[in-house]
Amino acid sequence: MSEERSLNFLEEIIENDIAEGKNGGRVHTRFPPEPNGYLHIGHATSICLNFGLAKRYNGKCNLRFDDTNPVTEDTEYVDSIRNDIKWLGFTWDNEFYASDYFDQMYDFALTLIEKGLAYVDDSTAEEIAATKGSTIAPGTDSPYRNRSIEENLRLFGEMRDGKYKDGEKTLRAKIDMAHPNLLMRDPLMYRIKHEHHHRTGDKWCIYPMYDFAHGQSDSIEEITHSICTLEFIHHRPLYNWFIEQLGIFPSQQYEFARRNLTYTVMSKRKLLQLVNEKHVSGWDDPRMPTISGMRRRGYTAEALRQFCDTIGIAKRENIVDIGMLEFCVREHLNKIANRVMAVLDPVKLVITNYPEGQEDIFIADNNPEDATAGTREIPFSREVWIEREDFMEVAAKKYFRLAPGNKVRLKNAYIVECTGCVKDDAGNITEVHCTYLPESKSGSDTSGLTVKGTIHWVSIPHAKTAEVRMYDRLFKVEDPANEAGDFKDHINPDSMHILPAVYIEPALATTQPGDRVQFMRKGYFCVDTDSTTDHLVFNRTATLKDAWAKEVKRG
Repeated sequence: MSEERSLNFLEEIIENDIAEGKNGGRVHTRFPPEPNGYLHIGHATSICLNFGLAKRYNGKCNLRFDDTNPVTEDTEYVDSIRNDIKWLGFTWDNEFYASDYFDQMYDFALTLIEKGLAYVDDSTAEEIAATKGSTIAPGTDSPYRNRSIEENLRLFGEMRDGKYKDGEKTLRAKIDMAHPNLLMRDPLMYRIKHEHHHRTGDKWCIYPMYDFAHGQSDSIEEITHSICTLEFIHHRPLYNWFIEQLGIFPSQQYEFARRNLTYTVMSKRKLLQLVNEKHVSGWDDPRMPTISGMRRRGYTAEALRQFCDTIGIAKRENIVDIGMLEFCVREHLNKIANRVMAVLDPVKLVITNYPEGQEDIFIADNNPEDATAGTREIPFSREVWIEREDFMEVAAKKYFRLAPGNKVRLKNAYIVECTGCVKDDAGNITEVHCTYLPESKSGSDTSGLTVKGTIHWVSIPHAKTAEVRMYDRLFKVEDPANEAGDFKDHINPDSMHILPAVYIEPALATTQPGDRVQFMRKGYFCVDTDSTTDHLVFNRTATLKDAWAKEVKRG
């Protein structure tokens, strides 16, 4: 984080705590994901915040998996979460699981029962909901609320021993059914789930609810600053109540506002729908807002960290323009990506006065932004591929590319003058013809000519082929989750377009999955994980400029 910017409200809290000697001046945060899906860009904000605060104040940050719901959790998600955090550039001090504390949580529950602060309820979920009351009306007591301590201890033990079916009984905290905060109206602490757990197996058939597990896990780990998103602000009184009644380490919860992104959805449930219904190829589809999807698309960890730092944190929720994220991606890729030539929509250019069988080798800088990036050889021949859009039979006004009589420079090579074209019987252009000026060789030009246009090209005898996947935004509206109808109705039908045979420089033949390049004049691209030595696959990471901004202006 930049030392020159003003402190955010969490940093102010922490610095005040350190100044007062609270917790011995110690700072200990945690990142507590539930392993029920892949992390997305919203989680990246929380990761950067929790790990960043720990680093800034010489503290520690735990990775703790909130694995209290065996129905939805899987080791696949645990592994993906670990990988994403490491890729973002962070290392956790300790790795814990809420399931590590199931025995302690059970003992905590027994303590509350013994203090007369928890009871076993036989009511169904529907019956419990019906007694909750509302924001203007108090709730009503459960008929099981005044069971004796002895009976509650016996029933809770039988719940643990598997005597009852799912939903047959719950354990509830005994607080206040007239409390103005509905979450304090005898909340559930445990429910019965006869499900196999990914770590504890079949040892348990009762599992703690989030509100009971969260604060106690923080306390066991002696977390000093438990940072949550704003929707948990109403959970804080319950968080504090459990800690106070148990007399355990007083972890403190603080909330910050989540940042939603335009043109995407951030709900795990909705993302799972997209995966299960095959709207995308998987959690790591390059159009997904998951960290793994963004990594596969070609986004860099540095760009994501810069984005999270740029948008900052606040106490009020808002929606962030995805253009800001794309700007951070372009800014970093511009610094690190080698410039190479690839022709996406090819037409043949024949240089009629270039000797047949002759070849030139040109030396080009890999990246003008990075003096250490080195150079590469680019072969040149009589026939090269150019973009179809770089030729017009009848030139439009201010068209400075190839047209009969126009001169352009072939990037890193020669100046050529267009002499015409060849068409097939259907009137389609199959070849563009030109002549070259030998004295105009790039780097030793003695022609004295200045041309307004420069185009890229790939030598036909030396070209390699690749598949290119042109990705765009997954949704065509800014806030698909809040539009009328099903959010999937707003999927952008043009979010992916596959070009099966693109011509690329031979230097790209050795690229590996994850390598990032700039295709000159076309955008930033990344080698996909599907790529092999025999079949290269590139994903478009981002256009060179914000094309969507132009669409908005047109609209």
